[in-house]
Amino acid sequence: MQKLIAKDLLKIKAVFFRPDEPFTWASGIKSPVYCDNRLTLTAPEVRNDVENGLVSLIREHYPEAEVLMGTSTAGIAHAAICGHIMGLPMGYVRSGAKDHGRNNQIEGRLLSGQKVVVVEDLISTGGSCIEVVNVLREAGAEVLGIVSIFTYGMQKGLDRLAAAEVKNVSLTNFDVIAEVAAEEKYIKPEDVARLIKFRNNPSDESWIANA
Repeated sequence: MQKLIAKDLLKIKAVFFRPDEPFTWASGIKSPVYCDNRLTLTAPEVRNDVENGLVSLIREHYPEAEVLMGTSTAGIAHAAICGHIMGLPMGYVRSGAKDHGRNNQIEGRLLSGQKVVVVEDLISTGGSCIEVVNVLREAGAEVLGIVSIFTYGMQKGLDRLAAAEVKNVSLTNFDVIAEVAAEEKYIKPEDVARLIKFRNNPSDESWIANA
């Protein structure tokens, strides 16, 4: 499953490696990878793999799930499709409460005590999905955990999830995608170590000098 999804994401350039011409994140950090998992929605075959994969993870790891909640905005469509496949209700959590109407931050019906799985597209430092978990917990939900398409496996993200006592399971991860990218000749085999060096410490740009 991990390699299949990795191949899918690389094929449609949802995850795109460019170690010799790094991208610049909004934070100013140089990155060899660009991620846009929204592209899975416009690639039906890949979308089917992703949604069926997420459903499999939910059934395996969170069999007691009663409600799926997507993160705003990238997780909403995936939560909706998975909810449809599984016959479960879904909703989503806004990044902030609305300033009009009912001032909702949680959209969709959520009852106190319901068992919820959060659906996310990717996890880097874990901050945004943990905020969603906290909002749901404050509303009385029992958050079983998170499912996501892709995770970087950055230490900061792992530490944050552990501190918040939040479980995450992903369809694939940075290491697998880097390995597959080399196998499929998207990058050179020697680039894999550079990519892992970036993942281990994004603020350390010495991997660039290895080019």
